[in-house]
Amino acid sequence: MRLAIFGATGGTGLELTKQALEHGHSVRVLVRNPNRMTLTNANMRIVLGSVLDHESVTKTVLGSDAVLNCLGQRTLLRNTRVVSVGTHLVMEVMKEQGVRRLVVESAFGAGESLRLANWFQKAVFATLLAAPYEDKNLMEPEVKSSGLEWTILRPTGLTNGAGTGKYVVESGRAPKKSLVTRADVATAMLKAVEERLWIGEAPVVTGA
Repeated sequence: MRLAIFGATGGTGLELTKQALEHGHSVRVLVRNPNRMTLTNANMRIVLGSVLDHESVTKTVLGSDAVLNCLGQRTLLRNTRVVSVGTHLVMEVMKEQGVRRLVVESAFGAGESLRLANWFQKAVFATLLAAPYEDKNLMEPEVKSSGLEWTILRPTGLTNGAGTGKYVVESGRAPKKSLVTRADVATAMLKAVEERLWIGEAPVVTGA
């Protein structure tokens, strides 16, 4: 498949790019700083630019079979809206180019999944993580109303390290585990595209 990946130099995005290439996909990534992209592969094309720039996003999406979005804020101090505004532009370009499939990384506690969180988690989301959660809560409704073949995956607390292959993707009940590796989230995102899973759904992803 031909995949466009946004947020490819972040923790989940880098792992997703690596796994997509290992699966033999043709990958196009948009990066602002090429030094942050530590992977090299003949099947990967790097587009230099910003997710807030229409031309850059168009070059990345052009010819893709699916788009995977791992955009995230790099600061907790204020809502930069890079996730919501960037995702808006990505979806706009997808519609222009006739690309339908979109998989987005959000977070447990965003949207209606907040009701599944315990009191401590809700306090953290409302204080320490208020800025990025505000951004995700702006992004999610627009994805859901986009008319695209969307999937929103909401991981619990993210950790580094190798993928375990033992993760749970489900909706409607509180996750039993509070952590999941970025590698496992990347695996779930790629599986969603390869197997056309969870279309029109926003499940939680957590460790098994």
